[in-house]
Amino acid sequence: MRQTWRWFGPKDLVSVDDMMQAGVEGVVSALHHVPTGAVWTPQEIAQRQAEIGRMRDGSASGLAWEVVESLPVSEDIKKQQGDWRAHIDAYKQSLHNLHAAGIKVICYNFMPVLDWTRTDLAWRLPNGATCMRFDYTDFAAFDIHILARPGAAEEYPAEIAAEAAARAARMNETARGALARNVVFGLPGAAENFTLEDVRAHLAEYSRITPQRLRAHLVDFLSEVAPVAQALGLRLCCHPDDPPFTLMGLHRIMSTEADYSAVMAAVDLPANGITLCSGSLGARPDNDIPGMMDRLGSRVHFLHLRNVLCETDSIAGSFHEAEHLGGGTDMVALIAAVLREEARRRDAGRADCDIPMRPDHGQDILDDLGRKAQPGYPAIGRLKGLAELRGIMTALSHPVEGLRR
Repeated sequence: MRQTWRWFGPKDLVSVDDMMQAGVEGVVSALHHVPTGAVWTPQEIAQRQAEIGRMRDGSASGLAWEVVESLPVSEDIKKQQGDWRAHIDAYKQSLHNLHAAGIKVICYNFMPVLDWTRTDLAWRLPNGATCMRFDYTDFAAFDIHILARPGAAEEYPAEIAAEAAARAARMNETARGALARNVVFGLPGAAENFTLEDVRAHLAEYSRITPQRLRAHLVDFLSEVAPVAQALGLRLCCHPDDPPFTLMGLHRIMSTEADYSAVMAAVDLPANGITLCSGSLGARPDNDIPGMMDRLGSRVHFLHLRNVLCETDSIAGSFHEAEHLGGGTDMVALIAAVLREEARRRDAGRADCDIPMRPDHGQDILDDLGRKAQPGYPAIGRLKGLAELRGIMTALSHPVEGLRR
C-alpha cells in the first residue's frame, strides 16, 4: 500500500513541509482553480508538480504528484446537455496531458450537483476534538424549509419531517445561513461555489433524469474516456457517493457493490476502476466494505481509508466522522483484504501491485483546532490516522504474522 496525502495546493494550510514530516510517499492533488469542463494544460500540471516538489526553503521535497483527485466531470456531462460533448473532448485531452506528465491514477465522481454533503463541518466531540457530521434531521430542515424544495417533506419519514419543522422554527437567520453554507460547501477549493438558486436550477433539471438514465450517462462518459485511459496506461477510479443515499431527490448511482459491479461490467476495461472509500461507503450500514475489496479488488485503483459512525441502522441517516479505527468499518479486515489483493497482483506480475491509499479526513485535534485547515483535512488528525493505519499494515505484513497463518 503506497502512502499518499491529499494537498489542495499553495493555499492549503497543511504544507508540503508538513507532508514531508508525516513521511508520506506521494501526493494526491488537483487543479481546483481550473473551471470544470476546461482542459488541464501541460503548463498548469507542471506548475503543480513544481509546487509539490519543493519545500518552503526551496529545497527539493522528493515528493511527486501521483494521484489526481479529482479531474471533475461537469454537470453538462452528467445531464448530457449544453457543452457536454466538448467537455468530454477536454477530459480526453486532460488525460493525454496527465499521461505526458507521468501521472497515472485519476479519481473522479459522478455525484449530481454537490460533491460531498455535511450539515456540520466542526461538530464538537466529548473530548474537545471536532469532526464533520451529517445530521439527517438538520438536512431535512434545510431541504424542506430553507431550500424549500417542492414535495420535499413527503420524502422523509413523518417523524423526521416533524422534528425538522421544529428545528427550522428555532433557527434564526444566522443559523439558517450557516446550515445552508455547510450543505452546499461541496468540494474544498473547487471553482464552483453554488448558491441556493444554483442548486434549485440544477434540481429542476435533474428532476427529469431517472436513476437508469443517470447511470446510462455515466456509462456513455466511460465508453468515451476509459478506452483513452486504457491506451495510455492510466487508471480511472470512480469515488462513491457521499453520503451513499438519495439527497434532495438527487439519485445516487455509485453507492453499493451492485452499483459498481454494473458499471464495471458495462465498460469492462481494467482502466475503468474504483476508488474504494471506506468512509463514504461506510455511511450506509448495509455495505460490506472488506467483502467489496475481496470481490472487486482487481479494479480498485485508489483507497480512501477513513471511518464513520452511523447513528442509526437506517440506510439514510445521521453519521459523523470517527477515528480511523473507531467507526463501523473493520479497518483491520479491510487492510487485510487489500494486502491479499496486492499479493495476487504481484503473483500475476501486475505493475500496479502497490495500491495508493491516503488517510482520508480526520478529526481536528491539538493544534488543528487553531489552524483551521480545509474541513476534514487537518494535519495532526490525519497524521494520527495514518499512524494507526501504518500500524495495522506493518503488523499484518510482518513475517511473524505470516508464520501464524
